[in-house]
Amino acid sequence: MERACAILEIKLLFAKPYSPEATGKIERFNRTVESFMDEAALKYCETLEEYNKFFTVWLTECYHTREHGGLNGDTPETAYRSSKTPLRFAPPETVASAFMRVEQRKVDKSGCISFGAKKYEVSVLLAGRKVDVVYDANDIETLTVEHDGDSWRAKELKIGEHTGPRPKLPKSMLPALPSTSRLLDEKEKQHANRQDVVRRAIRYDGLKGGETDV
Repeated sequence: MERACAILEIKLLFAKPYSPEATGKIERFNRTVESFMDEAALKYCETLEEYNKFFTVWLTECYHTREHGGLNGDTPETAYRSSKTPLRFAPPETVASAFMRVEQRKVDKSGCISFGAKKYEVSVLLAGRKVDVVYDANDIETLTVEHDGDSWRAKELKIGEHTGPRPKLPKSMLPALPSTSRLLDEKEKQHANRQDVVRRAIRYDGLKGGETDV
């Protein structure tokens, strides 16, 4: 309602709950419509078109041409025609936009929203924020997304059968490849030292000409 009134430049006023004196015009309007419904019940209307037909007849002949005390004895039709307030007409597209359906959605981390069991691409810049989705119930292929006074069209996200090649990461983000095995390098040194000790060992049983006791 707030959105529709803002688009049509209508001032929206709220009445206090349970205070009929603050909604006198609405209460009087309801009584007026109820009097029509009592008469329409005798016509046994079966369709909305029939109700609208007789409501137009009743409104023109029974209401607009009847004198009202609140209008100093004038009829609503006379007061309407003599008013100096200029009439303002809204373009049909503006009226249609004002009464479009609106739902709120939260943009996910990928910049998309879920609507009608489908994904729609919005903007990564709005990730984590709530947006208003304006749509026509008969056509949800393209949605209008509104946020902070801005609006744009969001189309259904289409995922193809094949995806493109995975982008390469910069060298700074690539893992450093080792040039050698530090484990084998260390073990190679230990093995070389072990072999050197073996070569320098003295085998006394191979000596000749010596004493039997060492």
